[in-house]
Amino acid sequence: MTADRSALRRELRERRRALPASQRIAAAESLASKLLTLPFAPQSGYVAGYWATDGEIALHVWQLQLPAECVYCLPVLHEDGRLRFAPWRPGDALVSNQHGIPEPDIAPTSLLDAEQICLVVAPLVGFDERGHRLGMGGGWYDRSFATRHTRPAPPWLVGAAFDVQRVDRLDREDWDVALDAVCTESTTLDCSRTPA
Repeated sequence: MTADRSALRRELRERRRALPASQRIAAAESLASKLLTLPFAPQSGYVAGYWATDGEIALHVWQLQLPAECVYCLPVLHEDGRLRFAPWRPGDALVSNQHGIPEPDIAPTSLLDAEQICLVVAPLVGFDERGHRLGMGGGWYDRSFATRHTRPAPPWLVGAAFDVQRVDRLDREDWDVALDAVCTESTTLDCSRTPA
């Protein structure tokens, strides 16, 4: 179905932006319970989320309900085209990256590599029932987790979205990194059991 990914991205971004505030808040609360009850949800270690922008489903409820031994991290764009991760708590300093997205303001030497994270919750623009992910098109997550093509987790990789972002079918590209699950406000898709 991915004949025109740019048009599909525009349509799905508009769908999520059109959701009323009350529905977004309720969805974030429901999403948190789905993420916390994943069979592989860690009880300790580094976990990564994202700073919700452009109508993305928010992760603040999940962040605040994480087990005490988990350290919440945000992604940081790195010059090699891959993500690094930095611990972040509400109130910590932030700076805007090249796309205007807030990132923790810490020294590059303090950043964590993807392999150091137990669980990554990734934003997405669209997804299908097989767990194929349509991102913004920059390839940051695919490059950052490309080693998963030849070596399974860590980290576990979970997509987060609203139900309205689900589509019938997304064609998978060779560089697309498989998700372990997709969580929305109403469901959890176990992508490890779905055929590609």
